[in-house]
Amino acid sequence: MAPRGGVVGVFLLALLLGAGGRALWVWLDRPIERVSVGGELHHVSADYLRSQLAPLIQGQTWLSVDLSALRQQAREIGWLAEVRVRREWPDALRFDLVEQVPVARWNDKRLLNAEGQPFAFGSVSPPPGLPDLAGPPGSGGEVLAYHERLAALLARQGVNVGQLRLEPRGAWRFQLDSGVWVMLGRNDRPARLGRLVAAWQRELGPLAAHIRYIDLRYPNGVAVAWHGQTEPVEEQAAADS
Repeated sequence: MAPRGGVVGVFLLALLLGAGGRALWVWLDRPIERVSVGGELHHVSADYLRSQLAPLIQGQTWLSVDLSALRQQAREIGWLAEVRVRREWPDALRFDLVEQVPVARWNDKRLLNAEGQPFAFGSVSPPPGLPDLAGPPGSGGEVLAYHERLAALLARQGVNVGQLRLEPRGAWRFQLDSGVWVMLGRNDRPARLGRLVAAWQRELGPLAAHIRYIDLRYPNGVAVAWHGQTEPVEEQAAADS
């Protein structure tokens, strides 16, 4: 059996170590005084991101802050695709950020990345020249992919697709860079686009400045609405949807 004095000594040593550990924790767990931002940034500045990150660490301390939760909260900032965060001695946090790459506008209020995922752009101006896309919730990838195919097709005619819309009921319409709207509808899209290309090459291309819209929703041919006319010139009696 250990001497009574030895047991008391071990107990006192444990108390001292515990008290020292608590004191060390309190000394280390100081308020976060500095946030540094790293990563290759093209569209947003480090100062802007620091201003967005600052509220997330308000009232947090260096050792107690939950880095996993902080990372998830930081990813809610619109321009961030990925976030890594670590502590830096003695009272700082380091955020390494991967910026979103915008490829299109989305529903007038958001942007799309290359995967068709929407994100908010806040007070940062989007880069110029992005196509303007729109569609129901969850359709970003579908609309972006169709815009790429449509743009490639019409680029061979020397025109660009500035806007593309997918309506809630599934109908498509798009606007050329000349301002002409094209009503594509839901059905038989390849055949309808073939008729558009043929009509554009035959006569409509040189007259684009005089066209309000082109309606492709016909079994054969197209209908054209000209500036100054109240009704389109129709080649078929009724259009489908």
